[in-house]
Amino acid sequence: MTMLRAFRLLMPIAILCSGLADAQQTRLTATVRVMNDKKKAQDSSNVVLWLTPTEGARLPPPRPAKPSSRPRLVQRNKSFEPHLLVVPVGTTVEFPNRDPFFHNVFSLFEGKRFDLGLYEAGSTRNVVFDKPGISYIFCNIHAEMSAVVLVMNTPYYGTSDHHGQVLFDDVTPGRYILRVWYEGGLPDTLNALTRDVTISDSTSTLGLLRVPASNLPQEHKNLYGRDYTPPAPASATYVHP
Repeated sequence: MTMLRAFRLLMPIAILCSGLADAQQTRLTATVRVMNDKKKAQDSSNVVLWLTPTEGARLPPPRPAKPSSRPRLVQRNKSFEPHLLVVPVGTTVEFPNRDPFFHNVFSLFEGKRFDLGLYEAGSTRNVVFDKPGISYIFCNIHAEMSAVVLVMNTPYYGTSDHHGQVLFDDVTPGRYILRVWYEGGLPDTLNALTRDVTISDSTSTLGLLRVPASNLPQEHKNLYGRDYTPPAPASATYVHP
């Protein structure tokens, strides 16, 4: 049998197998409702859901991001834009400074620990988030600046919009653990929302999840574990030593 004839015979089989593989993936939705302490719904955006496989489900290989499409946490008007990023393990995130003054971006929490040092307006620093976890990002100069980077070891994650809608694309049927993260939620409360789910070809939704919000203040220290120096009053004048 010639190679050309063998190729012609195998092509329909390859197309069929590809079609079967596509048929084994399903699109899922979920709805979240963020509830305040009076058990009333509020803005339900920025709740992150993700699925990690247990049995009978295999993760597709990761797709490395192109340098031109790297996610960014832009520093502008003494804030990070966007406030929340969800990225796969191994992602390089850019931190461009678009303010007319210095910033010093750092993170010392369970995710990626780093200190980018002082860098000036118009410059950019990069961080490779090489392990799963939650990184709370701050500036050592401006206490009001904060952001969060969630790093996933699964491609099956989604972030809710203002209506609380979450979308998962191309999920392979199998058994998964569903986890929830919300910046305004207490860790024990969020852990209590963890549950096992089974995804089949006919599964279309993960249902409704109610996420209790906490009103506790979210304070943080500076890079050295100390309180930030209060800003000088606007009326203060500079006196030569």
